[in-house]
Amino acid sequence: MTRVNLITGFLGSGKTTTLLHLLAQKPQGEKWAVLVNEFGEVGIDGALLAESGAVLKEIPGGCMCCVNGLPMQVGLNMLLKQTRPDRLLIEPTGLGHPKQILDLLSAEVYQPWLTLDATLCLLDPRQLGDARITANENFRDQLAAADIIVANKEDRWDEATLAALQDWRAQDALQRPIIPARFGQIAGELLTRPRLNQQPLPQAAHHHARPASRLAALAPVQNTRWRRSLNQGQGYYSCGWVFDAETMFDTVGLLEWARLAPVSRVKGVVRIQEGLLSVNRQGEDLNIETRQAAPPDSRIEIIHEEEADWNSLQASLLKLRLTAVV
Repeated sequence: MTRVNLITGFLGSGKTTTLLHLLAQKPQGEKWAVLVNEFGEVGIDGALLAESGAVLKEIPGGCMCCVNGLPMQVGLNMLLKQTRPDRLLIEPTGLGHPKQILDLLSAEVYQPWLTLDATLCLLDPRQLGDARITANENFRDQLAAADIIVANKEDRWDEATLAALQDWRAQDALQRPIIPARFGQIAGELLTRPRLNQQPLPQAAHHHARPASRLAALAPVQNTRWRRSLNQGQGYYSCGWVFDAETMFDTVGLLEWARLAPVSRVKGVVRIQEGLLSVNRQGEDLNIETRQAAPPDSRIEIIHEEEADWNSLQASLLKLRLTAVV
């Protein structure tokens, strides 16, 4: 029997970092797996989780619960059949809705194979002061579906943030536990807690269709050394690039590019002369990490609430390459 946890949270809440901390606490002798889904097409989280010791399955390019849950079912069935993990952690995109996933995991066909434990929702409480985010249906439903709220990024809170979190807690009819955290550092025992919140969730109205827009003029670009992919849905737009293994970037220049890019979110794992550079920016928060081991390629994804000037951002990014200047 595989124990399953859903790890949800809106864009930039710290889901992947939290997953890394949880995976580091895996009991010896247990086999764990991760099913991860990203809004963008190029898949950044897989590169970050590749050395975690868990079996990894990625579903890039939107919401894993769409198309009647087919991407989710295929990924889930492959993991169960090929891996038979003791525990499975599922990380949906920050723009995903949890209802369809929870319904699927609770379906009768999976009852002999799965036991659904607590659902954790990562929350950056500063987002409670952003009307655009609090009005987002997925943000609200992720919180509504959770058994445990992980109030992350405590090191960035101010008095207004704490007051907003207290106000939200006072309105939470279920009075679910709120776990303060910094850098996603939470106790692994939270995964073993049972489901508490089994209130029915409203049916979400999905809006993943890509309407005719300027995206048509920015069709995916394929180069001999790199490629670009676009995605759009849930009121957000993404542009991602994958560069081959021989391409390296100027470290300082790339950090400045990520810091100054006029978009809401930047995430990447890239090759630099020193090895690997992980970049994660949400709003004005910029987190970086360097490692010795280099990834097989370099991947960068940017997300914004409206269509950005992808071509201009791409041109400035390409100038930062140290090799493979094709």
